[in-house]
Amino acid sequence: MAKKVNLNSMPWFRIGILGIFLLSLALRFWGLERFNTLVFDEVYFAKFGNNYLTQTPFFNAHPPLSQYIIGIGIWLGSHVPFWQEPVNGLTGSLRSPWSYRWLNALTGSFIPVIVTAIAYQISRRRSFALLAGLFTACDGIFLVESRYALNNIYIVIFGLLGQLCLLLALDNQKQRRSLWLILAGISFGASAGTKWNGLWFLLGAYLIWITAWMIHYLHTLTSPSTPSFSSPQTPLQNLTQLNIFQMIFYLGIIPAFIYSIIWIPHLQLDQRYGFIQVHQQILNFHLQLGGNSRDVHPYCAAWYKWPLMMRPMAYYYQTTQSFTDPLPVMGPNLPAGVGKVIYDVHAMGNPVLWWLGMGAMLFLLAMLLTKMAIPLIKQQRWIVPENLSVDTWIALYLVLNYAANLLPWVKVTRCVFIYHYMCAVVFVFLAIAWFVDQCLRSYYHQLRAFGVTLAFLIIAAFIYWMPIYLGLPLSVDDYKMRMLFDSWI
Repeated sequence: MAKKVNLNSMPWFRIGILGIFLLSLALRFWGLERFNTLVFDEVYFAKFGNNYLTQTPFFNAHPPLSQYIIGIGIWLGSHVPFWQEPVNGLTGSLRSPWSYRWLNALTGSFIPVIVTAIAYQISRRRSFALLAGLFTACDGIFLVESRYALNNIYIVIFGLLGQLCLLLALDNQKQRRSLWLILAGISFGASAGTKWNGLWFLLGAYLIWITAWMIHYLHTLTSPSTPSFSSPQTPLQNLTQLNIFQMIFYLGIIPAFIYSIIWIPHLQLDQRYGFIQVHQQILNFHLQLGGNSRDVHPYCAAWYKWPLMMRPMAYYYQTTQSFTDPLPVMGPNLPAGVGKVIYDVHAMGNPVLWWLGMGAMLFLLAMLLTKMAIPLIKQQRWIVPENLSVDTWIALYLVLNYAANLLPWVKVTRCVFIYHYMCAVVFVFLAIAWFVDQCLRSYYHQLRAFGVTLAFLIIAAFIYWMPIYLGLPLSVDDYKMRMLFDSWI
């Protein structure tokens, strides 16, 4: 086994992780009650969470886990002696906005930390891990989704926890490995229990496992007489230690079991449909949503529009005449030309982070293809080494998980939105963090300067677009400066 690095001897690394968490926490809780209304799909999920508390039967177009969690947050938030003002009755009960948002904000604050842990596990590089966490904390759509009672952060955090537990299982043996595999299966089941596309995280785990076995098999065919004795430098090199029976049980049966029991409270509340019937109802609901066109919904965006962020969407938009006017809550906007101040909550990523990250992901893909092509060209035959480099494993892990979370959407014909890209784009953050880390570790001064520049641009862009992530007031001119393209509005 690779020599473990003692984190206790590296207080700066632990301080860095704590700093990333505190930054995420502060951004998510700052002005959390700013809009005393239901923002975007809070009209569904905040109400659904409250329905569980009031025992009100309802139909839910998604698995119920995130609404359970939101309901728990409402109950807990309603019993604290602070943040109880203002209140509204839009969930079906008199609640403060803080009560139905705070648990999402807290949960979302942990996503950059989990990304940090995944980056460290696959690389053993602390600089890469901290960059990955920082860049994730500097994204807009994750910030927006965490500040409201929505469900997408739960797909991501449970899916990432499943990935992290799998990596930790690969890094351990015997009983500890079994424990981590059980936790991985539970996490993957919880991700699917939030939305069906949570299954793509599990698909990514299977793809990297199958790829590892293919590499092992091809190596025995091309280089049968060259055994390798080097110690693993990343847990990904241990993937072939998992056999098909372990995968089926831990990452098949356990997730299916967890997904099934998640439904029990909902089916007890709403007894109109059984387990099979409720899934038929959900499937019919999604099939009837229509195609990806603005005729169906003004913010419909097909999967190929997500990577370049061609069509982000407004979750909240109101105007006032001046910065001193009361904060708008509901109702129509002021007539054109009258509203001088804009309050906009835009579900969009950090443009620089997304665009640079997409370039880094393509770079990793090109690197993998090059590593396959060069031996074939030089030796006229394809030689597969048993022990790939750590960076090759990282590239495989990121590219395969990105593809697993994006490509299934190619066949989806219903109206979809940019927030469906959240499960895939998190691997883009890891890709650009890897690229910047490679630059910073270079012997060449120019590359180190280039890496610093990229990191600075990502942070600067996050600060620049922060007002439309947090719903801060903007003048008309300042708002238009941030809407770079007409398709963003």
